[in-house]
Amino acid sequence: MKKIFSYAALMVLALVLCSGVAHADGIKDRMLARAPQIDALKAQQAVGEDNKGYLQALKDTGKDIVTAENADRKAVYAAIAKKQGVDPTFVGERRAAQIRERADAGEMLQAPDGSWYKK
Repeated sequence: MKKIFSYAALMVLALVLCSGVAHADGIKDRMLARAPQIDALKAQQAVGEDNKGYLQALKDTGKDIVTAENADRKAVYAAIAKKQGVDPTFVGERRAAQIRERADAGEMLQAPDGSWYKK
C-alpha cells in the first residue's frame, strides 16, 4: 500500500502542475488506475524506471501498460515544460531523478550514465 500511495502521490503532484491537461484528457485517473499494476510489474522486475522519466519494459510482460503510462507521462511532462518554459526532456530527467531517490528496494532503475541497477 505504501508503494501505491507514494507512486500515486508523486504523479498526482506532477499532474497538479498541469491540471488543465490532466483533467481534460483523464490522465490523472488513468495513471492512478494503472499504479497498482505498475507496482506489481516493478516488484517482478518486469519494468524499470529509465533515466528520462519513463517506464521501460525489461521483460515481455506489461508492454501495453508501459506504452500507456509513457504516453500519459509524455503529456504531463510537455504541459509542465510549457508552463515552466523549459524542454520536456529536462522535465523528464528531473522526474527520473526524483523517482530514483524515492524508489523502493529491489526496483530496477537506470542511472544517468545509462546503466541499469537494482536499488
